[in-house]
Amino acid sequence: MKKILAIGALTLAFAATAAVSVTAFTLTRAQNGEAAFAAVATAVLRQGSKGDEVKEVQRRLKQWGYYSGSVDGVFGSGTKNAVIAFQKKNGLTADGIVGKSTYAALGMNASYNALNGKSPSNGGSSNYTSSDLYLMAKAIYAEGRGESYTGQVAIGAVIMNRVKSPNFPNTISGVIYQKGAFTAVSDGQINLEPNQTAYDAAKDAMNGWDPTYGCLYYYNPAVATSAWIFNRKTVTVIGKHVFAI
Repeated sequence: MKKILAIGALTLAFAATAAVSVTAFTLTRAQNGEAAFAAVATAVLRQGSKGDEVKEVQRRLKQWGYYSGSVDGVFGSGTKNAVIAFQKKNGLTADGIVGKSTYAALGMNASYNALNGKSPSNGGSSNYTSSDLYLMAKAIYAEGRGESYTGQVAIGAVIMNRVKSPNFPNTISGVIYQKGAFTAVSDGQINLEPNQTAYDAAKDAMNGWDPTYGCLYYYNPAVATSAWIFNRKTVTVIGKHVFAI
């Protein structure tokens, strides 16, 4: 009888310990918040994958003209072909697999950071005001309204890279209105009203999408007259613009 009671006590103690452990794990996940769940939800995507991450990839690729299928969250051959086309355009390994590099190029920063084991928040546009967004959209529209969507985001990315650089003003307005920095400011096109595409491009740039990979300069070689700009190191070419550091 004593042996049975002892075994029963041990069983109850083990169950209580397990319950505490599960509770502690649950609380830890709750305390970690969005980062914990993002890390679980986010994964490398490939043909056969399903879910909201696939939907967001499809939505972006469709918006930018790479994908013409349904935004259904099913990673089929059409999605794979669209991813490959996007990867080729952005100088990535064209394997049709959405991993860290492709997430970054797509501007899906929460997914990129989750795969990197970081918090999904990167500061993003939450650090900026609606006036900053409006001015950024105006600059993008004035400087690149004839460019592809990626090309417009790239212009915004250069502005953001300058804000972060110690060699330029540390505000969006300061960068855009710096004397001689942008032709659109000099010739008055900055006062044109931006369209929704320019707003979307501004948001993506402010949220961290950088198709230029850190560039601080861009120019159109067909119309540029400064010999100095031609001596900058070219990183990538998007549409009519050369992006350089």
